[in-house]
Amino acid sequence: MCVRNKCLCVNVCFVRRLMFLGNFSLCAQRIQYQSTIMSRTTFFEVKILDAKTKEQLCFLDKVDPRSTIGDIKSLFHRAYPRWYPARQALMLDAKEKSLRDEEVLQNLPVGTTSTMYFKDLGPQLGWTVVFLAECIGPLLTYLLFYFRVPYIYSHKYAFTSSPYPVVRIAFACHTFHYMKRLIETIFVHRFSHGTMPLRTIVRNCVYYWGFSAWLAYYINHPLYTPPSYGELQVNYALVIFVMCELGNFSIHLTLNNLRGEGSRSRRFPEPTTNPFTWLFIFVSCPNYTYELGAWVGFSIMTQCLPVAFYTLLGFIQMTIWAKGKHRAYSREFKDYPTLRMAIIPLIL
Repeated sequence: MCVRNKCLCVNVCFVRRLMFLGNFSLCAQRIQYQSTIMSRTTFFEVKILDAKTKEQLCFLDKVDPRSTIGDIKSLFHRAYPRWYPARQALMLDAKEKSLRDEEVLQNLPVGTTSTMYFKDLGPQLGWTVVFLAECIGPLLTYLLFYFRVPYIYSHKYAFTSSPYPVVRIAFACHTFHYMKRLIETIFVHRFSHGTMPLRTIVRNCVYYWGFSAWLAYYINHPLYTPPSYGELQVNYALVIFVMCELGNFSIHLTLNNLRGEGSRSRRFPEPTTNPFTWLFIFVSCPNYTYELGAWVGFSIMTQCLPVAFYTLLGFIQMTIWAKGKHRAYSREFKDYPTLRMAIIPLIL
């Protein structure tokens, strides 16, 4: 009985040793395999020069070929903390467009030794802050003229109100428009680019705040006269304005849902069961189409020349943005609908 137990113990110990040696051999093979893969990996060298002076700023050694431009910006940020990634623009040539953060190093037309050019984009602010600054300004400036704060008009008109209903309706529409934009900024919009240069923000704020003051000055002026066709013109224009604002909001919700589904595969926007989104059948950027329609309605409602001029400038700028987006969709998606135009159905 004792002999059997001794034999059993010996066999168990022998088996355990064999298992230990087998596991050790397997681990050694894995380590050897991983080291072989690492030895076969060709690392890149990235030299970063100043785009203006061509002076070398940084040399990155042993960069993984699968690194993105965003990764390289982070490495550059370690060497120069004052140039955070959002402030950097990296280019393969000093005169070319900057590379996107998601582009992969090994997919670029460069060798294992790459030269990139750095450009400082200046101080940056987040898009949420940008939109808040652009929208709050027009709201506050319009209020000053609507309540006729002293020193804007003649002193005898201080804190008086216009007798015409169209002035109050215009105030309500203007306030609704920018309040909607504020709500969309906080709860709806998803921004593909995280920041905007501070100098661009200042320029945009001057544009929006300045035009808001100019429009409000004439609409709330004591000598302002109502539209030629009176209440009928105002009511029709109000319907156009409200419908276009609802359409604009519907398109923004659709775009938000398209980006928020969690899938990394990119798709172009398409009409949904919401009738306001059916405009996607004809244009690539119906949000701009509805935005233009809202300001056309506001122009008809107030029959004010500065409002019409502001609408024209907005139409020119939105057309530029819409054409750029339309071209990008057409290049990226082979099955993109050929019927779609950029901003105006069947025309533009």
